[in-house]
Amino acid sequence: MTDALGELSAAGVAVWLDDISRERLTAGGSHTALSKLVDESHVVGVTSNPTIFAGALGGSDDYDVQLHDLKVRGVSVDEAVRMLTTYDIRWACDVMRPAFDASDGVDGRVSIEVDPRLADQTEPTIAEAKQLWWLVDRPNLFIKIPATRAGLPAITATLAEGISVNVTLIFSLERYRAVMDAWLAGLEQAKANGHDISKIESVASFFVSRFDTEIDKRLEKIGTPDALALRGQAAVANARLAYGAHLEVVNGQRWAALKAAGAKPQRPLWASTGTKNEAYPDTLYVEQLIAPNTVNTMPEKTMKAFADHGKVPGDTITGNLQSAEMAIDGLRAVGVDYDDVVEFLERDGVAKFDASWKELLAGVQAKLEQA
Repeated sequence: MTDALGELSAAGVAVWLDDISRERLTAGGSHTALSKLVDESHVVGVTSNPTIFAGALGGSDDYDVQLHDLKVRGVSVDEAVRMLTTYDIRWACDVMRPAFDASDGVDGRVSIEVDPRLADQTEPTIAEAKQLWWLVDRPNLFIKIPATRAGLPAITATLAEGISVNVTLIFSLERYRAVMDAWLAGLEQAKANGHDISKIESVASFFVSRFDTEIDKRLEKIGTPDALALRGQAAVANARLAYGAHLEVVNGQRWAALKAAGAKPQRPLWASTGTKNEAYPDTLYVEQLIAPNTVNTMPEKTMKAFADHGKVPGDTITGNLQSAEMAIDGLRAVGVDYDDVVEFLERDGVAKFDASWKELLAGVQAKLEQA
């Protein structure tokens, strides 16, 4: 039997799980357990978001004992959510600690997101990031900060505090370049502040499948043969061009000075990699986005699909940058407004996570009342 996930790892793609729950942490030898996925599926990282937590807490009784204790203490629903989620993240960090140690801190990371209601507020985001870092208290934590306009200075300020950051909700190439600028500035300030910058990690989460979903909708509305022929190409092309932008930065002089001081590069992370259109291969956003020093965070369904029938033909990004540029140009040529698409996706992404956070709060409130 082939080991497709092992081959993917050998090609330079870190395999991360896009899911977390108390059930995964307590499942022991079950095939769904995080520890089992680490041992058998080459998983070296974990990401979470408000939607994942809303689902985990809403459909499980694994949190009941902690919920009872929180109710006895009379905590607010906001504090209860923070205690429940940081407990899971801290536990997951401990499960992933061997991968963290084995990779000199590059992998073995677990991500927790700042309150999405703060997406357009810089100072509260910084304060929230610092509090989460303190609450979890594990060196292999990532604080997820959205790449909104208000998020950019928060990213710099958080890194400057010596805190590792997963920048999330990136859709546009222009915003990704701004994210890399914010990351470099954060490392420069961290160095000036006396932090050991070799200990500060960062990834930049570029969302994939949502891009195709929105672009395809617009292409079908246009309806011409040229427009319809471009369906299913935009997301991969966009991500490939993001990798090209990453290469430009890590080959530049500004990064060279930080590298000489011990810093590690910010890796592109491919997020939202489960295909939403059943007409597309279920491994599309894994097979077409293979390159060294990248991360692919997958839902378990996608991970299992790739383990079963995924292929690793080698680097599928670097040699395809020109064709990716042509695909994005083709979108504009048939009338798709790229800037409008990425602006919409950012707003929509923030709104969806905000709705999930409110769902999480409501669910915890109901469980506190029942406890």
